[in-house]
Parts: sequence; C-alpha cells; structure tokens
Amino acid sequence: MSVVEKVRPVEAPAPAREPRARVTDEHGRRIRAWELVLRYVLLLAVLALTVGPFLWQLSTSLKGPTEDIYSSPPTFLPGHPTLHNYERVADTIPVWDYAVNSLKVATANVVTNCVGSALAGYALARLRYRGRRVATLAFILAMLVPVEGIIIAQFTTMRELGLNNTLVGVVLPGCIGAMNVLLMRNAFLNLPYEIEEAAYVDGANVWQRFLRIALPAVKGTIAVVAIFAFMGAWDDFLWPLIVLSDPSRFTLTIGLNYLHGTFAGDERLVAAGTVIAVAPLIALFACLQRYFFRGVGEGAVKG
Repeated sequence: MSVVEKVRPVEAPAPAREPRARVTDEHGRRIRAWELVLRYVLLLAVLALTVGPFLWQLSTSLKGPTEDIYSSPPTFLPGHPTLHNYERVADTIPVWDYAVNSLKVATANVVTNCVGSALAGYALARLRYRGRRVATLAFILAMLVPVEGIIIAQFTTMRELGLNNTLVGVVLPGCIGAMNVLLMRNAFLNLPYEIEEAAYVDGANVWQRFLRIALPAVKGTIAVVAIFAFMGAWDDFLWPLIVLSDPSRFTLTIGLNYLHGTFAGDERLVAAGTVIAVAPLIALFACLQRYFFRGVGEGAVKG
C-alpha cells in the first residue's frame, strides 16, 4: 500500500435525508394536501361568517360623518378613524350607568351559577340518595321548556314577591341554569372515585372532599359556566325589558335600544353602542380562554 493511500482520509458517509414533515390528525393518520387545504378554506369561511359582522360594526363605529358607509364596493378600513361616535353614545344615553347595572346583574349571575351549579352537580354525581335519577331527569326536562312558555309565570312570581322593577328580579330566574348543573355533574363524574375514597378513609367529610378534592379538579368547567352565565345575563333583553320600568335601573341591552328608536338612521351611533356592549364579553373570554377549552372536555356528556 502506498504512502498516499495510507494518509488518505476516510470519506464520511453522506448524511441521510431528513424525512419530510407529515401533517397528521389526532389519531396519527396522515392528512393529504387537498384535505388540509379544504379544512383551511372551511375554517376561513366560518371565520368570515362569525367575525365579519363584528369587524364591520367596529369599522362603522370608527368612521366619521363624511365617510360613506354604504359605498360599493364596501370599505372595511375607515379613511379617518375617530372616536367621536363613542362620545355621542355617552351624550345620548347614560351608557355607563346602564353598563354598571348590567355588570351587577352579570356578576351576580356568575356567582350564583358557579356556586349553585357546583353544589347541585356534585350532589347529582357523588352523593347517594333516593330520587337522584329523578332529579337529574328534572334538570334535563327543564332545558326543554322554552323561556317564552314560562315568562308570564316568572313575571307573576316576581310581582308577588315584590321584586318587580328591581335588579334582583332580573337575576333571580336565571341564578342557576339547568345546563350549567349538568355540565358540573358530568365534570364530577369524570373524576376517579379512588381519590375521594382515599380521602374518606383519611377522615374527610363531604364538604372537605368537595372543597379540597373535587372542586379544584374542575376549574375548567367552572370557567365554562362563568362564561356562559356572564354572556346570558349580559346579552339578555326580553326578561329585563318585562321586569324593569324605571329607566335608572335599565341594563345596557335595553338602554341601547334607544339608539335604534331615536337615531335609527345613524348607523355609526348604533355600531358604537354595539361595540361597547360586546367589549366586556371579549375581555372576559380572553381572560378565561385557557380554562374554557379545558373545561369543555371536563364537562363533556358521556356516550
């Protein structure tokens, strides 16, 4: 063997090509390119249908009086953005007083629904007593009854209790929702029994097992209940309109109705009021969104 052959370095093997990244679903199956494109197209279409009207209202609320909101083709971006429409809403109606009333009703609705639904759901899921299945069936049947069918009975009840034209009368009929109770029940059913049995052996009573073991494990479902309760109370229009007669106690949804009646031709003013009403819901969901998506799985109905 020659000297050149002895000192010749050994050639390193060519690096293996990395496999292409594969897009798979939750079961590990490969998703084809046309399927992926179709999914994104459908998602964009749904996004346009759901978010598009809100963006249009937001754009309209920022347009000045000289801009045409009915131009063809329509323009989403205002040429000269202004907050004057929001100032006009505050000058036209006491919007902040109405917002405070709505906040009181929504906060009370959230507290009562979270506390009451958690207690009722735990009782339906964990406690053993006669009539438990009948009680669960009663909550299911309550969901099937339309609100319009019992609204006269609710109004009569509030009048007999002396709660007519009060914010308490607005809160009381919706303080505990049947859907929220069933969500909490299913969330508690998904918890392993062994954990509570171990606590029972250690001497924990029912309240200790509920507060220290079961309740911290279903924080996501509680967030779901809180969001649903806040949205239901904040957006409710029919029931406050029937119960309340004093303008100083009006909620925001009723107060904004004056913009439609008195200023029906000024879409900029109506759009500004709509954005004011929707802003708290967006802020609430932004704060609780990580718990919301976890809670959907916790309270899913078993098959």
